[in-house]
Amino acid sequence: MPTFDIVSKFDPSEVDNAIQNLKREIVQRYDFKNSNSEIEFEKELIIIKTDDDYKLTQLQEMLKVQITKRGIDVRALDMGKVEMSAGQAVRQTITMMQGINKDISKDIIKIIKESKIKVQVSIQGDELRISGKKRDDLQQTITLLKTQSLDLPLQFINFRD
Repeated sequence: MPTFDIVSKFDPSEVDNAIQNLKREIVQRYDFKNSNSEIEFEKELIIIKTDDDYKLTQLQEMLKVQITKRGIDVRALDMGKVEMSAGQAVRQTITMMQGINKDISKDIIKIIKESKIKVQVSIQGDELRISGKKRDDLQQTITLLKTQSLDLPLQFINFRD
């Protein structure tokens, strides 16, 4: 019976490379000269510290560009709340979302069941396994999920016949 898995993962080394490129860009940009802007990456957290809201917005946009260049979907970024630090300085913690949580899993299962495609869906931790009798049904399921606007980037792996 053909199967495939639906996951939502990112490569931490690619995120680290994007952060390193962003640090180089901060040093080279004229509008960041003499500013106290820094960005750090720890496991699944990206921490941005800078002088004001304008520079924070610029850093967010630069981060999105660098992450996209490294092949990571921007929807994996969960922008946290902006915190005020000493003076006008601001700080923001961005979480890299990894894995499919229960709510999104239920939404995906609901979408697949409403489409009446003859496949079975099982939740396995933070990923979903789709199995069906025909390969065409699985490919139809992949196409269906790619057209949906979910809040999470999905990857389709382990396609087996």
